[in-house]
Amino acid sequence: MQLLRGLGVALVTPFNEDLSIDFSGLTKLLEYNISNGTDYFVVMGTTAESATLTAVEKREVLDHVIRINNGRLPIVLGIGGNHTTAVVREIEETNLDGVTAILSVSPCYNKPTQEGIYQHFSAIAKVSPLPVILYNVPGRTASNMLPTTVARLARDFKNIVGVKEAIDDMAQVLKLLHDVPEGFIVLSGDDALAPSLISAGGQGVISVIGQGLPKAFGDVISGVRNGDERNAYKEHLQLLEVIDLIFEEGNPAGIKALLSHLEICKPYVRLPLVVATDDLTHRISSFMKDL
Repeated sequence: MQLLRGLGVALVTPFNEDLSIDFSGLTKLLEYNISNGTDYFVVMGTTAESATLTAVEKREVLDHVIRINNGRLPIVLGIGGNHTTAVVREIEETNLDGVTAILSVSPCYNKPTQEGIYQHFSAIAKVSPLPVILYNVPGRTASNMLPTTVARLARDFKNIVGVKEAIDDMAQVLKLLHDVPEGFIVLSGDDALAPSLISAGGQGVISVIGQGLPKAFGDVISGVRNGDERNAYKEHLQLLEVIDLIFEEGNPAGIKALLSHLEICKPYVRLPLVVATDDLTHRISSFMKDL
């Protein structure tokens, strides 16, 4: 799993004005990231608005990414949900050729206990033909997958190889890094805190801002990983403003406004999300011009 370290980007799904999938914009996004140093792609995460895509659309997006990528970068596919049986069935029925690993989010809304979370991922690990990366994002799921649960899963299932941790509690991050077995991958799911997590012993980030600024944010991540923390943090401080901006009105409205400024794709999102306001769009564009 050395491939899934460094800068991974959680791809948006570009839309046309009629909200059909903009495959031309997706191609531009992929080529832009490949040519600017992104280490791997994450398809069908939250940032992709996967909750609003049909099963057919999800397959079309994945097939397009695999075809355009043409083996150049590893691909991680998001398959998760709060209905364990349905997630297991989706993994079993999905053609995973061209995919390196699965990213699976802790169940939302149901608010399971730690034992429930363990049993959910146990069922996934038993059927997955690919390595599995867990995803803890309490701000979206309303439950927190604790380090003891992650470490237990890591010990019990060899194909559970890492976790994307999106919590702003560094004390929990430190306990997680302490508890997991050697070689288990801990990735940041928070762009603002990514350098801190990597400095503490993590291996990288699955990023939103990275797909818009792959070179700049990639330099931050590689700098921290290579021990040049002083310069890396200096660069990171310059990016914190735009990181805050892209999340100000929700994800992915903000990053799509930034990608629109770069003329990679349009800013359209599907309901219940709405496009970034004119004010936010202007502030994002102003930052990018100054940068």
